Order: sequence, then structure tokens, then C-alpha cells
Amino acid sequence: MKKTTIVIGESSSIPLEIAEKYNMHLVPFVMEWKEEANIEGKTIFEKMRNAKKNGLKTYPKTSQPSIGVYKKIFEEILSTGQEVLCLTISSKISGTYNSAFQARKMLKEELQNKVFIFDTMNADATEALLGIKAAELVAQGKTAEEIYNSLDNSKIHVFGMIESPRWLETGGRINSTIASILENAQKLGLRPILGIKDGLIKPTTVKMKAKDTAEALLKEVQGLKNPKLKIAITHADNLEEALKLKTLIEDNFPESTIEFISLISLVIGAHVGPGSLLVCTLED
Repeated sequence: MKKTTIVIGESSSIPLEIAEKYNMHLVPFVMEWKEEANIEGKTIFEKMRNAKKNGLKTYPKTSQPSIGVYKKIFEEILSTGQEVLCLTISSKISGTYNSAFQARKMLKEELQNKVFIFDTMNADATEALLGIKAAELVAQGKTAEEIYNSLDNSKIHVFGMIESPRWLETGGRINSTIASILENAQKLGLRPILGIKDGLIKPTTVKMKAKDTAEALLKEVQGLKNPKLKIAITHADNLEEALKLKTLIEDNFPESTIEFISLISLVIGAHVGPGSLLVCTLED
């Protein structure tokens, strides 16, 4: 019987213990921020806050894993006789999918058809939820190709709220005019809900009087009208709201499963900024 190893990026925000539980191969991303060592803070997001507070103009930058990194991982797994199912963050956000795709093309021809690369067209913990689903199918004896085909039918969603639009401006996702408009709107109680549309992070709706982040995101999940979900919550140094959201979901969705709460991956966190809160769902 063929066996499959799941390859998944740090972009998924998946906790290390869960990746190890499902024998996933976690692919690191590259972070560059020379000033980090001189900034106080327990987490990268605390350091980002302090950097902004102190007027520092540089912030962390991330880049996708190289072709060489993926090629080495694929070859290691294939050498054990297993197939590879590689999940990546949306190709519209990152070059990760292309790195993995090019790495497969560099393999010996007879090995290329044993590597399946799935572009999630999504981000953050939706990637992790798909990885968990894939790992469960591996345990059921499904082949990499069967799992790859089944993932295409998955209904995944991400809803998020940010503390400040200035981080989106810093990351080049919006201009200063739009950042100012959003900032002024927030003062009036108007806050955008971020989501993924066509593989890109975009505001999907605007909430009135949405000072309570957890309550606002709960309403988005309720809008799916599905009582049975797999859910992951990620945050950028906003654990209090993350735990509040967890309680709200448990109270309102007793048939659903919260797979994990974790810090958001820096790949997304560097753009949405400290204080952000995201909820990701997979419909069973």
C-alpha cells in the first residue's frame, strides 16, 4: 500500500505538536529583520508594536522557501518509498506554490508523478485544516492522488479583524489614503472583516459598532449556517480575544471541533499586524 507524507508550510500557523502528531513535514519560511535583536518583546508581534512605538521604520519581511529547499524535502520523502502531498499558501499571495512546482520539475521523471502540489488559494490556518483533513485521509488508506482530488471540493473560509490598518499600508497592501480612511472609520465603530477572495486577502464586509472582535467574528462563522465545522483560531498577540472567541464558538457550535489556537504565522501577521484575530473554518 502506498503511503503519503503531508508537506505543509509555516504559513499555515499549525502548532508544531500537531504537525508532529500527523507526521507532517513543516517547511520553514525566511524572515529578515536585522533590528529584531535590539527590540524588546517576548514575541515578534510585541516587537513590532514596540518598533512602531519607538518610531522604527523597518519591520519584518518574509520570503517563501526556495526551490532547493522543496527539492531536498521531496527527495528525502520519496527515498523512503512514500508519495508526497504538498499544500501551499495561495499562489496569489506568495511564490511558495511556484517554488514547490519548480522543485518537482527538477526531480527524476519517474518520481515527478509521485509528488502532488495543492494550491489552497487561501491562507493561514485554512492551510492547516486542509493538512489535518489530508492526514486523516492518509490514515484511512487513501492515496496522495485521491486526497489531492478530494481537497479540491473542500469548503474553507477565513475571517479576520485587524487592530490597525497601518500595517497593511506598511506591507504595501493599501495606500496611505485608504489606511487613513479605515483608521477614521474604526474610530466611528466601523471595522472591516478580512477574508480571502480569488486567492487574495480583501475586506469582505464592514461591521457597525464592532468593538468586540470575538463577537463580530462569531457572527461571520454563524453566517456559514453549518453546525459542524473544523475550526482554527489564530492571533497576533491577542490571546484574550482568541480565548473569548473559542468560548463563544464552543457555546454556539457544540458539534464543531476547534483544532487549535495559535499565534498567526508571520507570513500573514507581518501584513495584518499585531492585535489581529483570525478564525479559519473547514466545512465537514
